[in-house]
Amino acid sequence: LCHAAAPAPASQSSNKKHRVVFLGTPEVAATVLQRLLTAARQPDSQFEVSRVVSQPGKPKGRGNKSVPVPTPVELEAQGAGMVSGEQIWCPASAKDPAFLEALRQLQPDLCITAAYGNILPQAFLDIPALGTLNIHPSLLPKYRGAAPVQRALCDGVTETGVSVAYTVLKCDAGPILAQQKVDVDPDIQAPELLQDLFAKGATLLLEALPRVLEGQGPQLSSPQDEQQATHAAKLTREEAHLDFSRPALSLHNTVRGFAGWPGTSASFVLRDKNTGSLEAMSIKVVRTRALDSDIGLYKHLQSEAGPHSASEPVSGQQGMPVMWDPDTGDMLVPCQGVGSVLRVCVVQPPTKKAIAAGTSGTGCAKKRFAWLHSSCTFYSSGALEPFKLDPNRAQAPVGGSQSLEYNSYYKQAWSIGKDQACH
Repeated sequence: LCHAAAPAPASQSSNKKHRVVFLGTPEVAATVLQRLLTAARQPDSQFEVSRVVSQPGKPKGRGNKSVPVPTPVELEAQGAGMVSGEQIWCPASAKDPAFLEALRQLQPDLCITAAYGNILPQAFLDIPALGTLNIHPSLLPKYRGAAPVQRALCDGVTETGVSVAYTVLKCDAGPILAQQKVDVDPDIQAPELLQDLFAKGATLLLEALPRVLEGQGPQLSSPQDEQQATHAAKLTREEAHLDFSRPALSLHNTVRGFAGWPGTSASFVLRDKNTGSLEAMSIKVVRTRALDSDIGLYKHLQSEAGPHSASEPVSGQQGMPVMWDPDTGDMLVPCQGVGSVLRVCVVQPPTKKAIAAGTSGTGCAKKRFAWLHSSCTFYSSGALEPFKLDPNRAQAPVGGSQSLEYNSYYKQAWSIGKDQACH
């Protein structure tokens, strides 16, 4: 859909209006582009969006894997009448010589980036006469880097914000043109906060744009305090598994920060109330809450439930029983030895869509839960010979007469015989 960038003739209005080039890729960036295009169409506008630059589209879904799907930014530009390969450029790298040459011939006055996703070389930064402005969803110099919103939520911040800053070669370190602080709701998740911050960033940008186009931007900007700088590293899948030996609030913040991609998951042992059979399952945890009042509720429900039979997952360091809120159906997962409780509201079982935790569609409504450490040892009730779970092997080592089959679709989903118990 996007071909190699080639020089295109400037429009007739480019002699009267400042040429702006926009660079972005995901949905939040498409929202910014929409605001820019709307502003550019106003009769008194001082600028036009001459070109839109996005990353190349990628195949998605189960259809034709050879056909790339345009990014949200490319789709937004196409919807505004711009043509891929002409006004829309999708170079594989911002260092591409053909792309840089086409940009030089265009002679843009200003470049604007929002979640573009490619590193801009100095050869790029030297081209626009008025520089390059970036919308960054944090209060710079805090949370520079690839995942500012996600890392801020994981840290449990109560205040964050958005910055419009000039781009320099060092990551997110340029002078700040404008900033806005934002209070953080304790239950908001990364995709929601990202959308809000980029919307506010677009407003800040449009408010400052007239003075920037008049050449006043550098005088209106302030250098960042390097002593206050922090880094927001890219998220990894390895960080996404919940460990219930951590405080509930910390886990809740992780769920919020990792929402969307890569998401979070947790391992549980399930016991069927009717048959007594056990199985271990990895479930995606989609939405949670951390309430102090849930500690008392959990202990009350646990006392009413009474002691577990020997064939059920036992309480202790390796596993603790999960309770269900009788009013909401939410899972109440003990953390830190019931020092705190994580309320799990929405889950996504293997091969299913996200649903409320208490919904019968989870396949867990009639089963008892206990959370499971990745190092949990299982015992055959006959010989009591232990064997360890090994997520990296097709079949776990066998300690008793039964084996543990490995589910290759979910790396932490196992099926366990009914005569075994978690210790």
